Amino acid sequence: MTGNSTAFTITAIIVLLVVMIGFVAGRNKSSRSSVEEWSVGGRRFGTLLVWFLVGADLYTAYTFLALTSQSYTAGSLAFFAIPYCILAYSIAYFFLPRLWKVAKAYKFTTLADYAKGRFDSKLLSAIIAIVGVLMLIPYIDLQLSGIQNTLQIAGSGIVNVKMVVIISFLLVALYTFFSGIKGPTYTAVIKDILIWVVMLFLVVSLPMMHFGSWGSMIDTISQKAPKMLTIPTSGPKSYLWFTTASLVSALALFMWAHAATGVFTSKSANALRKNAILLPLYNVVLILVIFLGLLAKMVLPANTDAKFALLELVRVSYGGWTQGVVYATIALASLIPCSIMAIGASNLFANNIYRDMINPNVSPKKLTLFTRSMVFVVIGLALICGLMFPTALVSLQLLGVSGMVQIFPAIVFSLFWKTQTREATIAGLLVGLVVTFTVYGTNSAHGIYEGAWGLAANFVVVAVLNPFFVRNRQANPVTEFLFGDQKAAEAAAQKQEQAMMS
Repeated sequence: MTGNSTAFTITAIIVLLVVMIGFVAGRNKSSRSSVEEWSVGGRRFGTLLVWFLVGADLYTAYTFLALTSQSYTAGSLAFFAIPYCILAYSIAYFFLPRLWKVAKAYKFTTLADYAKGRFDSKLLSAIIAIVGVLMLIPYIDLQLSGIQNTLQIAGSGIVNVKMVVIISFLLVALYTFFSGIKGPTYTAVIKDILIWVVMLFLVVSLPMMHFGSWGSMIDTISQKAPKMLTIPTSGPKSYLWFTTASLVSALALFMWAHAATGVFTSKSANALRKNAILLPLYNVVLILVIFLGLLAKMVLPANTDAKFALLELVRVSYGGWTQGVVYATIALASLIPCSIMAIGASNLFANNIYRDMINPNVSPKKLTLFTRSMVFVVIGLALICGLMFPTALVSLQLLGVSGMVQIFPAIVFSLFWKTQTREATIAGLLVGLVVTFTVYGTNSAHGIYEGAWGLAANFVVVAVLNPFFVRNRQANPVTEFLFGDQKAAEAAAQKQEQAMMS
C-alpha cells in the first residue's frame, strides 16, 4: 500500500504549524519558572481553557481509532465508553472542586502530593507515583501507535514512517520541555476544534456517500449484522463486562496523572464544576464515531486490519486534501495528549520519587529543571517500548485502567472520610493491585472487568482494617483544611509557604 503524497503533505504542514504554536506558547520565561508554573500553569486557566485542555487530554487519537476498531470487531460493546464518561463527570462534579481547593492551598501538583499531605505518608505517595508512571507509559505508547498507524496510511512508500514518528515525538518533547502545560493547552484549542469539525463532517458525509442516509445505514447493519447492534448476554464480554468496565473506567478517569494535571490548571473550583457539566458534550462525537466503525464493517474488505478501520474508511472515501486534514487531526490527537501525559508522569517521578525519596534537599530551581528534563526520559521510554512491543500496548493500557482505579479510595474517599487511616489505605491499595494482576494473569475474571475484582478487595481491606488504626491517627494541616476550620488552615498554609521561601 502506497500513501497519498497530497494527504501526507497536508498532514505534515498542519502538524508542524501546530507544534510551532506550542513553542510560541512558552516564549515567556515565567512558564518554566517553577514546577507549579510549568506543570499546572500557575492555576490560572478559566472554564473554556480547562474544557479544551481536559478534552485534549482525555479524547485522544487512541479514543477515536480504538473505538472504531472495537465497534468494527465487537459491535455495540464499544458503547461502554459513553456511560463511563457520563458516570465519570457526574462523580467528578462532587469531588474535583474539593480536591482542587486543598491542592491550591498547599500547592499540590500531583495526586501523590495530596496523598502525602493528607496521610503524612511518603510511602503512600511513592506507591501512587510509581503506579501512575508505570501505568501511563503504555498510554503514551498508544498515542505513538495512533500517529504511526496514521502515517502508515498517509505516508507509506513516501517517507520512513518510524523515523517521522520519532522526530514528531522528539519535537513534542522539546516544546513540552520549553513551554510546559501552556504548549499543549493552546495547541489543544486547535486540536479540539479540528476534532469537532472533522468528526462531524465524517459522520454526516460518510453515511450519505455509502448508504444515502443514516437510516439506510442502520437498516443495512441491522439486516446484515444484527448482532453488532446488541450487547451479548453471555461470554467473556457480555453485559456484565460492559457494566463493570464502564464503572471501573469512570472511577479511574481522573486518577490518571494527565487528567489530574488538567484539573489542577483550573483557576477556581467553580470552573471545574462547569467542566463536569460541559465535558459530556464530547460524547456526542464519541457516539457518532462508534457508528463509523459499524459503517466500516459494511464497506471495507473483510480482511481489513481493525486498527486501520477509520483510516482506511477515510482513504477509500475521500481525496488527498480531505484525507490530509483528517490525518492531521488524528496525528494532533496523538501528539498533544502525549505532551500532557509526559508532564504528568515527569511531575510524579521528579516530585514524589526523586524529591521525596532520593533528594529531599533539592532546591526549587534544580527540581524544576529536573522535572522538565524528565519529559525526554518519559517520551524516550515510551518510544522504545512502543517500537519494541507494539502488540502488547492495548492490553497494557486496559490493565492500566484496572491499576489506576486502585488509588480511588486513597484520593476520593479521603476527601470525605475524616478518620480514614494511612495503614488501611496502603494495605487496600496493595491488595487491590495484587488481586487485579492475579485475576488478569490467571485469566480468571469470569466476565467481569479485572479492575472491579481488585477494587472490591481494596474496599473490603480498607473498611476492615481502618478501625484498628483509628486511634493512632493524628490530625495534620490538610485534614484540618478538609474537615476543620478552613480559614485557619489556609492561613497556616500561607505561613508555611512564606517560611519555606525565606
